[in-house]
Amino acid sequence: MSESEVQQLVEMGASRAQARAALKQYKDVMEAAERFFDGAFDNVKDDDGDVAMSPPSPKKKTIPVKSASSDEEDDDGEGDDGMYDSDDGAEDFLDYDDEFEDNMDKANGVPDVDPYAGIFFSKDRREEVIEIEEEPEIYTHAPSGDTVKLLTQGQWMKGCPEKGEQNFLFGLYSQFTETEFKCPHDCGAVIRRNKGDFFALYPDFSTYIDRLRSVVRARCTRCHSEVCLACREPVSTEKERSNRSSDPLFHCSDLQGIILGMGLLMLEQTFQGTDEEPANESAEQTSKSNKRRKTDNGSNEDSSPSFLGLLSGVGSKKAKGGIGYAGEQREDLTGQLEAQASQKAKDEKLGNSLSAIRVFLPNLHRPEGGHSSDYLVHPTALAHLRRRFNHICSTLLRNDSLADMSDRSVLYFELLNWLETISNHEALASMMAMPIMVVASVKEVKTLKRSPKSSAIRERTIVYEGSASPRELLEGLAIQARAAIKGLEGSKTQETVEEELTEEQKRMTVDTKGKETASQPVLSDDNQKLLDFCQRILSTINAIDRSLREVKGDAFVDRLHESLPKLTTSTGDLAKYRVDNSTTAEMTRKIYMDWVTKARFEYCDLSIPIPSEEDDGQPPHYKFFFDAEARMLVNSDIPKRSLAIAKELAILTTNMPVAWDSSILLKVDETRVDIIKALIIGPEGTPYQNGCFLFDIFLGPSYNQSPPSVKYMTTNGGKFRFNPNLYADGKVCLSLLGTWSGPGWVAGRSTLLQVLISIQSMILCEEPYLNEPGWAQGAGTPPSQAYSANVRRMVVKTAMLGNLKNPPEPFGDIIRTHFRLKAKSISAQLDDWLRKDDGKPLSGEGAGYSPGREPAGTGSSNGFAKDIEELKAAMQKLQTEAA
Repeated sequence: MSESEVQQLVEMGASRAQARAALKQYKDVMEAAERFFDGAFDNVKDDDGDVAMSPPSPKKKTIPVKSASSDEEDDDGEGDDGMYDSDDGAEDFLDYDDEFEDNMDKANGVPDVDPYAGIFFSKDRREEVIEIEEEPEIYTHAPSGDTVKLLTQGQWMKGCPEKGEQNFLFGLYSQFTETEFKCPHDCGAVIRRNKGDFFALYPDFSTYIDRLRSVVRARCTRCHSEVCLACREPVSTEKERSNRSSDPLFHCSDLQGIILGMGLLMLEQTFQGTDEEPANESAEQTSKSNKRRKTDNGSNEDSSPSFLGLLSGVGSKKAKGGIGYAGEQREDLTGQLEAQASQKAKDEKLGNSLSAIRVFLPNLHRPEGGHSSDYLVHPTALAHLRRRFNHICSTLLRNDSLADMSDRSVLYFELLNWLETISNHEALASMMAMPIMVVASVKEVKTLKRSPKSSAIRERTIVYEGSASPRELLEGLAIQARAAIKGLEGSKTQETVEEELTEEQKRMTVDTKGKETASQPVLSDDNQKLLDFCQRILSTINAIDRSLREVKGDAFVDRLHESLPKLTTSTGDLAKYRVDNSTTAEMTRKIYMDWVTKARFEYCDLSIPIPSEEDDGQPPHYKFFFDAEARMLVNSDIPKRSLAIAKELAILTTNMPVAWDSSILLKVDETRVDIIKALIIGPEGTPYQNGCFLFDIFLGPSYNQSPPSVKYMTTNGGKFRFNPNLYADGKVCLSLLGTWSGPGWVAGRSTLLQVLISIQSMILCEEPYLNEPGWAQGAGTPPSQAYSANVRRMVVKTAMLGNLKNPPEPFGDIIRTHFRLKAKSISAQLDDWLRKDDGKPLSGEGAGYSPGREPAGTGSSNGFAKDIEELKAAMQKLQTEAA
């Protein structure tokens, strides 16, 4: 026995004398621990003759402490539950009770520290792991004759970047591949077992469980005692009765480790058939997906909305030419019903598998009472969940469509059950806050041969990076759910001051009292289904947070909530987003991305306040181009429209594209979610770069059977036409809106997000000259260059300087912060634009600029340099005020 093994048992509550006695009889630490908790060594005394103390209560835990000589402490708090001790002894373990005593407020006995402060939520981790791929053995199940593959050691270890967890996985696999062991009663007999009984890869989990249950126990041929083939210990009938279970699969924690590992592996293999991206994607694919993740920095940072594939040209390099539409003209619906039926069948299979495997999760709240493995959790349990379940969990929770999740409720409800169960157990709950390690790239692949007779094996060097934790992903889902519920509420009645009732009105009220009850709006089946799903999500999150507070403490949960994505950034918070001359370009980008991610969606009051003396009970007016249309729909109840808006809001809250290069930000009226204002920041590399372009959007009575109404508002009072598709009167030419030729709006499928991204990428483009019919072949020509130069002059005068001097409501703080944080970058951009300027006067009145009709003039009189100088001074003033 080693001193580290003795120390492990001491940390579990044993005395040194008990630890040595247990390890002397049972060579494996986990076996010795289980027998210790069974009370087998209660009579062992310490050297001073005193009987050792009983094991500590379940609340007593240990945490890893960073070694003074190590600069690479694991950020995810590996081993916080006292199970993940490293073999090399590099980590020392502290007793929480000792830490409480050292940090106790003596006046009132309240701890003033977070005992889990060693558990970090940072996603800035990167680990390299060598993983082995080898040919599996073939196993034939004797009774049935079924021939299946056996799980290889490489498959068993795959997907685990944590060194401590790798040690436990390796140890468990090695233990179960031993084909014989001595009878634990020391009768001299040898008991044999088959590797295939534990590692056979059957097509489904239920078959695996049934066959494992039938063989997991054996009877010694000499002493006739019954033995568990997993832990190699005698089976105690009395012990099983005390656990109120006769299922042999709950006999020991070793079985828990093997069952969870095999079950989640089978589940993952089934899931890969439904996942859009294969698990073993190429290094190039994973690298691209990782880049998408890093640019968004939000709750859904690893996702790319699937419906964006409907956009023609978005996200890919398109040929220059006339634009103004998105999507296919005709959608091929062949096989759609078959695909939906297939998806439903797969979801049911996955849901049933999840439900069956969940039975074996550590759970202290079973109706029949907890088993020994529920209390003494196997060290590999957390490893299985983090590497296999997290892959499935993160993929499902990154679904950009809340409506799709609702339609697949069989699967998603079971997923929520899993998360609740995990958060309820102290040994697993920290996983909710740990970043999920995902494959970033495949660094190296080597092909090796063991011997002339053996098949070739491959070594792959995998690079893992941290991504959002399960609780962070749930918060993104919660934001969508709250938005959907708000959309289902429809238009709210404005609060009015109740007037004094006349005597006649009072009598009528009394007469009708009790004759009828106030009717509640009845939702349609589809609306109710989505509402139920959203409420279930929120209730699950509340239950998880309650459990985390119980098992991890308030300080842990409060710190976790601080790291979660926020929907909005209040004006008071803007001060913390600041840069100065000493801030590096990389840090400036990070600060900007942090701000814009939080600011991309916000509810606000867009109504115009009415003086009380002028309040005639009429609906309010709005700071909005479509005010008249909006007032006509006050208190309207259009179920299909409400459902469409609910789905739209769920998408918009967490999927608005934000980046250093270009972003889209929304403001939605808090009581009229059909009233929306959008600000699009011009994309880099275009004559619109860093300009702020405002659009008013109204989701009309027939939305989304018909497109939204969109009006362009950044027109310099109706004088500037920034693009052939953006008229000076605010008209937006886009086929999705029915205002441009080409494929149009697809009822029930097209979305407002498609419209916004089409404007951002197809209208605010590199060469706007090409958007004019008949000019599409003029890429790079002098007329196109002159058109872009004129657009740049208009952008500086109106979309930059004009919006900064007189910010349009409600984007004042957004616009000022944008120019303050990017002042250095924008100044360099303005210098470049001034060098490129052709010196011609700005022309944008009336129908807009047309090459060949520009007024005569020189660069000294076109005012561009003056506008740039004034804009730089305004940005410098913002910097000074923020300092």
